[in-house]
Amino acid sequence: MSAAAPDQSPHGAHGHGAHGHGASGIDYGSYLRLPELLELQTLQSSPEHPDELLFIVVHQASELWFKVLRHEMDTMITALEAFDTMRALLAVQRVNVLTEIVAQQLTALDTLPPQRFAQFRGYLGSSSGSQSAQFRAIEATAGLRDPHFLAAITEHGEPPAVVKEALARPVLQSLVLALIEHEKMDLAELYMGPGPTPLFLLVEGLLEFEQRFARWRFLHVQLVERIIGPGTFGTGGTLGAKYLSRTVSHRFFPELWAVRSQFYGKAK
Repeated sequence: MSAAAPDQSPHGAHGHGAHGHGASGIDYGSYLRLPELLELQTLQSSPEHPDELLFIVVHQASELWFKVLRHEMDTMITALEAFDTMRALLAVQRVNVLTEIVAQQLTALDTLPPQRFAQFRGYLGSSSGSQSAQFRAIEATAGLRDPHFLAAITEHGEPPAVVKEALARPVLQSLVLALIEHEKMDLAELYMGPGPTPLFLLVEGLLEFEQRFARWRFLHVQLVERIIGPGTFGTGGTLGAKYLSRTVSHRFFPELWAVRSQFYGKAK
């Protein structure tokens, strides 16, 4: 989003909303709190390493997108609980776009050579991407419940509040199956119908979310291997790429995948 001149503001020449009720005295910088935002990139390296700013911004931006992603997943869950197929479909479409954005911004770190990362890696202390409470909450909200995941989030004590809240919710798969049942259908009938329906598109949208999320994981594995190598421990004492590669095959919607075998038969 580029800065707009005052007479090109999306809120009109005087910064008012569409109905003339905009807050007076609010401009682009104050609305977005840019002075505070741009002060949040505190480099730890000494002397300051020229690549550390990129490293910090990519991760801070990811956390901002995670915040929006969690918000949209909440919207999707509310719609599913209300059996509102169209609202859930619109929500999953946005969730998929946001997931792609998070994945693609990782490519900025492909420009970080391993020898340059090694020059400031020690200043990261015990920090690790695995400590992202928001990312763990997204995984839990989507439906991750396998023992390895549960062990990872409790490795250093009680999970953060946002993760515990996500774990207390029904998983997305159970919510969409309840919606299908509410519509007096089952998964196989949904795929054998005369044509794509909003409910069918919703189910396919959830599978697309899982695929995009898996691609994000895969890109992350490749990035880590490219910068620190496949056998190197990650920051914070994690297993690095070895751990990340295990997560690529995680499934959020096993029943939505399994229904396809009903059309072709399972492998012997």
